[in-house]
Amino acid sequence: MTAEIFVYFLLPAILLVLGLPIFAVLVLTSLTAALFVAHAPLTTIQTYMFGSLDNFPLLAVPFFVLAGEIMGQGGIARRVVAWVVSIIGGIRGSLAVTTVASSELFGAMAHTSVGTVVAVGRLLHPSLTEQGYGERFSVSLITSSGAVAVIIPPSISMILYAMTAQQSAIRLFTAGILPSILIGLIDAAYVLVYARIKAVPLSAPARWANIWASTKEASWAIGTVVVIFGGIYGGIFTPTEAAGVAVVYSLFVAMAIYREIGWRDLWRVITASVFLIAQILIIVTTAGIYSFLMTTSGMPQHIIAAIDALHLPEWEVLLMVNLGLLLAGSFLEPPAAILILTPLLLPIVEAAGVNAIHFGIIMAVNLSIGLYTPPFGLNLFAARAIFDTPLGTIYRGVLPFVALNFAAMMIITYVPAISMVLIGHLR
Repeated sequence: MTAEIFVYFLLPAILLVLGLPIFAVLVLTSLTAALFVAHAPLTTIQTYMFGSLDNFPLLAVPFFVLAGEIMGQGGIARRVVAWVVSIIGGIRGSLAVTTVASSELFGAMAHTSVGTVVAVGRLLHPSLTEQGYGERFSVSLITSSGAVAVIIPPSISMILYAMTAQQSAIRLFTAGILPSILIGLIDAAYVLVYARIKAVPLSAPARWANIWASTKEASWAIGTVVVIFGGIYGGIFTPTEAAGVAVVYSLFVAMAIYREIGWRDLWRVITASVFLIAQILIIVTTAGIYSFLMTTSGMPQHIIAAIDALHLPEWEVLLMVNLGLLLAGSFLEPPAAILILTPLLLPIVEAAGVNAIHFGIIMAVNLSIGLYTPPFGLNLFAARAIFDTPLGTIYRGVLPFVALNFAAMMIITYVPAISMVLIGHLR
């Protein structure tokens, strides 16, 4: 057992500290486990690596990534943000609230956290700094708000969790609606208080003429959300089919309606998507063999037995799991963390009486916070590259958002109804 603990837990940690990419860490760990611990034939590795891709719901991932890239480069994101800006006005802090709302809305369209940070940040960062919010607050707000894309449906991370935990993607999407709104409301309340304390200047009041003009301009862009959610919850198509429809619809809008993407630009959009898709899928393949070897080793069963022997109540088990996920999320990207940790943690929380759908939301919220938790959150480095702001400045700025959303995570964890209440209304 000592050798297995070293191979499955300590070895990956050492390789990560050495700076190896996560897929290389998983491959080397799996090879070591197969040769020295599991004594499995090497053909097992290639079988389960490629077998991990043989999953129909996984097809939604490349389609959603491509749809998000089209929206970002095809003028759809810009029009959606402009629409939100026109509606929220006339109050102190309205632009900061607009940033939160735009991140929620674009996160539901783009499905990636970094993509949301890039799209919303490029559009609103100049206005935020000009209106007196300050560089540190502006960048930190964008960095933390973009992470909601991990939670708000249809999230790529939830698709991967549904695939790994053998749960319904539609039920997960439904469970993520209220938690993502709750996080948005808490962030919005904080930025309103901040704006009042800092005496941020009032923005121009909302005018019906501006709202009507921006709504008319953004109607096709907003239709993306209507098509995706209407199709899924209307029973017209599955989440995987919805991803394909999202690509076709967004491509039609960007090329035929807004005409901001031409045939020559399409190659650039596809190439950018392919790089991100490849990063996700190579993690899926390598995590597949790692999860298989660890599960067959009996490691999860030993951990469950050890926790059962402590006779901990459910709330303490959840607190331990939350802290572990928060730590993992500050080092690992959500897709990798979900694929690696779900087979290990799901049996533990189910043994404690936690519903698998509810745990999927708990995991998504934790990993979203990890994206902007110092020192290694992915959104922190994305913001550093986009805005050219020192990491130390961003670290100090995101701490209030980490604390606020940790509190939100505790509420979501210990009040399961927030995640589960809407599921009862599914047909």
